[in-house]
Amino acid sequence: MSERVDAVVVGAGVVGLAVARALARKGRAPLVLDRETRFGSWTSSRNSEVIHAGIYYPRGSLKASLCVAGKERLYAFCSQRGVPHRRIGKVIFAHDESQLADLEAIRRNGEDAGVTDLVALDRTEARKLEPELACAGALLSPSTGIVDSHAFMLALLGEAEAHDAMLVTASRVDRIVRKGGLYHVWTDTGETAVISTPVLVNAAGLAAQEIALATEGLDPAHVPPIHYARGAYFTYSGKVPFSHLIYPVPEPGGLGTHLTFDLQGQARFGPDVEWIDAVDYAVDPYRKAKFAAAAKRIWPALDPDRLQPGYAGVRPKLSGPGEPPADFVISGPVDHGCEGLVNLFGIESPGLTASLSIAEAVVGKLT
Repeated sequence: MSERVDAVVVGAGVVGLAVARALARKGRAPLVLDRETRFGSWTSSRNSEVIHAGIYYPRGSLKASLCVAGKERLYAFCSQRGVPHRRIGKVIFAHDESQLADLEAIRRNGEDAGVTDLVALDRTEARKLEPELACAGALLSPSTGIVDSHAFMLALLGEAEAHDAMLVTASRVDRIVRKGGLYHVWTDTGETAVISTPVLVNAAGLAAQEIALATEGLDPAHVPPIHYARGAYFTYSGKVPFSHLIYPVPEPGGLGTHLTFDLQGQARFGPDVEWIDAVDYAVDPYRKAKFAAAAKRIWPALDPDRLQPGYAGVRPKLSGPGEPPADFVISGPVDHGCEGLVNLFGIESPGLTASLSIAEAVVGKLT
């Protein structure tokens, strides 16, 4: 079976769906392929659902620019389309005075990246805002928020389909060959199918390197290595005495075990950082003691017995343990020499926040 389409997007996570929407709105109605039975079942549904302000990322990086711009686009999109969200605000705290310099560095970095609403708080001001927070000082980010990621993806998909995009799930991409100015995509949907297209976007997340290496004609030198960092979450039964998201000063590999809420008010602590060799979403209940210790740095009165294993996500990182954090990679024809092809690598946090801006960047690589 063979079919010709305007474009193919591999991966129906939040970024893939945002790309599909952007392409469809430009008149290139894509076929979106995902190997799972439903969209957004990997990284896009296994995260904190936080709308990030863009505080932590180096000035001039894609993470910084696309997060800051994407945040405002995301808020506008959710408001216009009725996607549940809340501009709840975030407090980043220094546990003791030795971390105050790190906190000030975060503030300067955020302002350099274009975040203009950060507020430095001393110990008294922080305790007035969050009386149960044990800290030496803090930084308030009013524009940080939370979003219903499933509802957001559903809205992206609906708008893409309204412009003639089509989603095909349970469709694994096995091989891609470029010939005659087209990409011929072999998929396994129970029977072998070949789809031909002049435009191919690889937004496969954890499988992006696998898809790129299956693309004949693409030099493997343009495919960076991938490292898997699992982040587990523990939920807390009962109410917590906080009204903002609470984050510590970041730790290597992540933002530290922090307190977030879903839109129903359910509190959760996480994610931690655990480097793994293969994708595995298991949550080890014996990590509870570590979570309790980290959570008590936020809330000393926490009852450890109310913590229970929640869920885990896996970050598709381009840098490994001990290495400097890597930026997003959006690799287009100018980068690798293959016309009509864009590969997305290392799209971890803040990928959800930046998704609409990432999609615009992808379209820009194809024009």
